[in-house]
Amino acid sequence: MSTAMRTDTQSSALHVADSHDLIRVHGARVNNLKDVSVELPKRRLTVFTGVSGSGKSSLVFATIAAESQRMINETYSAFVQGFMPTLARPDVDVLDGLTTAIIVDQERLGANVRSTVGTVTDANAMLRILFSRLGRPHIGSQQAFSFNVASISGAGAVTLDRGGQKVKERREFSITGGMCPRCEGMGSVSDFDLTALYDDTKSLNDGAITVPGYSMDGWYGRIYRGCGFFDPDKPIRKFTKRELHDLLHKEPTKIKVEGINLTYAGLIPQIQKSFLSKDREAMQPHIRAFVDRAVVFATCPECDGTRLSAAARSSKIAGISIADACAMQINDLAGWVRSLDEPLVAPLLTTLRRTLDSFVEIGLGYLSLDRPSGTLSGGEAQRTKMIRHLGSSLTDVTYVFDEPTIGLHPHDIQRMNNLLLQLRDKGNTVLVVEHKPEAIAIADHVVDLGPRAGTAGGEVVFEGTVDGLRASGTLTGRHFDDRAALKPSVRTASGALEVRGADTHNLQGVDVDIPLGVLVVVTGVAGSGKSSLIHGSVAGRDGVVAIDQGAIRGSRRSNPATYTGLLDPIRKAFAKANGVKPALFSANSEGACPTCNGAGVIYTDLAMMAGVATTCEECEGKRFEASVLNYHLGGRDISEVLAMSVTDAEEFFGAGEARTPAAHAILDRLAAVGLGYLTIGQPLTTLSGGERQRLKLATHMGEKGGVYVLDEPTTGLHLADVEHLLGLLDRLVDSGKSVIVIEHHQAVMAHADWIIDLGPGAGHDGGRIVFEGTPADLVAGRSTLTGEHLAAYVGT
Repeated sequence: MSTAMRTDTQSSALHVADSHDLIRVHGARVNNLKDVSVELPKRRLTVFTGVSGSGKSSLVFATIAAESQRMINETYSAFVQGFMPTLARPDVDVLDGLTTAIIVDQERLGANVRSTVGTVTDANAMLRILFSRLGRPHIGSQQAFSFNVASISGAGAVTLDRGGQKVKERREFSITGGMCPRCEGMGSVSDFDLTALYDDTKSLNDGAITVPGYSMDGWYGRIYRGCGFFDPDKPIRKFTKRELHDLLHKEPTKIKVEGINLTYAGLIPQIQKSFLSKDREAMQPHIRAFVDRAVVFATCPECDGTRLSAAARSSKIAGISIADACAMQINDLAGWVRSLDEPLVAPLLTTLRRTLDSFVEIGLGYLSLDRPSGTLSGGEAQRTKMIRHLGSSLTDVTYVFDEPTIGLHPHDIQRMNNLLLQLRDKGNTVLVVEHKPEAIAIADHVVDLGPRAGTAGGEVVFEGTVDGLRASGTLTGRHFDDRAALKPSVRTASGALEVRGADTHNLQGVDVDIPLGVLVVVTGVAGSGKSSLIHGSVAGRDGVVAIDQGAIRGSRRSNPATYTGLLDPIRKAFAKANGVKPALFSANSEGACPTCNGAGVIYTDLAMMAGVATTCEECEGKRFEASVLNYHLGGRDISEVLAMSVTDAEEFFGAGEARTPAAHAILDRLAAVGLGYLTIGQPLTTLSGGERQRLKLATHMGEKGGVYVLDEPTTGLHLADVEHLLGLLDRLVDSGKSVIVIEHHQAVMAHADWIIDLGPGAGHDGGRIVFEGTPADLVAGRSTLTGEHLAAYVGT
């Protein structure tokens, strides 16, 4: 009795271990954060909101998640840490109560051409084991079903220690792999347009080779000129068969040039190794343009694009080969796996079923396992990463999501909300950066950052419940219940862009006339075929400027001025005003501070510990040599100009002594997309996802073209910024452009002149046009999922 009473007394008092229920952040100063202090409840769903660039990612990813990862890395030995990325401690006074952070961000999946949906989620690995156990005829281990393992065999003498003596024996070995020998597991074979590789009327010394980066002044020039296989002064059209073969196809060969040992390889093997080993999406724009121009990809005739050898395709379970299984839509594959009743592999089947069901549950049942991972959108990539965590047994961890509703139709957002709540209900802390009101509405706790972006942001303007946010006077609170109305009248088309028999991916012979001279919105549930229709049948045409979701890539030396080409007219204006070379006004060229090489900071590498960055004492962080700062334009030196905001620079280059029309035009476009607050010399690495998206849009707006294609331009945009975007789209159309937008945001749909709705479902249940017409007709008919959600949104 006394024991029971003592137990009751102990349980009624809070155990000290249960008192750590908060993640406390005090004095965070990462990027634009201004001594931010917040206390976040554990085992709850907290949503961070605020305009793009207000500091959400700086607080969640660069402070909380980064410190959690850094501390986990420190638990490994110094030897292991040497192989891991080194993370500096975030600039924050106190970070308390952290748990293990699992980051699920928007970064595109692998840029490797061998990477597929199946390989990145381990579903392929499980299928390979399944076929190696149950497939008939039996062809070998699970390697025999892998398109990344080649079949090899060999024989030779080996030396063994036997009875204290060394004995030589002949041994043979063989590895049975599943790689198709013709395409080497790529699924496609490449053919080269030789006219895009060289100008045969010129010699090598005259610059015959037109491949990017293969200048005769660099290393490639030294190798090709000094290899001795052909005369560099002879025009290529006069080469013998042997010389042309050596130039184009020679296998890697050791040579000596100017006393240096080098490896020579023909142009085509060299291009295959340096360019074609990468995923197209990961290539720099000029490399991608060259590959599109010079290389023709065709489906491998031997494996029919499956990447697998004939033997791997011959082994079947219930009449299905592994190639058939990977080509199936995942929800169909899940049904097929469920139909298998094999006690011998029951644990494997259970795990595989759970993985495939997770795909369906998360709204990706329309994908197939053989889909290249580089072709997934940012939203699809993020949801694919989530699959690893849905069935996880881990609890009391912190899941960090970056806009998980990206790429989701309003119909699918509820499903995503349920998944986030499931993760929370298992006892995890869920932190979400989000703009969509439907996703913010499920939060237990809301942190609103602002009040504006960049230097005008970085403060917590509200912390509390969703109802409290609605009642607060913040920008998010005021716009939370905003609803765009249908336009009273729509524009009349000036023509049409014809698409006939479109059959890319899941499109089922689509015929559609896309109106020109108006704002067209293409919508439909995720996986219905929107991107396949527009990027597959419209984006490649003459006069079409396509702006996709691909991430901007840039180092800490890149900034808005270099990315947009703004720095070129600025450098020329400085050079002209001072009578010197333009190269002096580049921190990446002759004008760079010699001490820090134009970086502005000096990095000290401390091996496995976080490196230290200190401001350069020579240039005081200005990045330029002292003598360069003596040259002025309009009373400012180059470092002062790069420290200006877009708005200030627009005024500076618009009139007076510094008037530079070319620079003013670019700044005008940056201001038009809502980036007036951005500093033109700010490193690209410090920009948020939404800022990068708009920077890309501003850059493409300068291209000559009559039709603009935008792929989900509302990505990363705050509710208040969507209104700004609609004004920008209107200005583009009113200036005589045709604008086609792939979008899920109801405000953009409501603002359209014409809507093309694909569906009715995803994958093979989609790929058809289910509605064409005005938004008012779509709402009135409510004949599609989009129509129902748009009608609910506009309140009719």
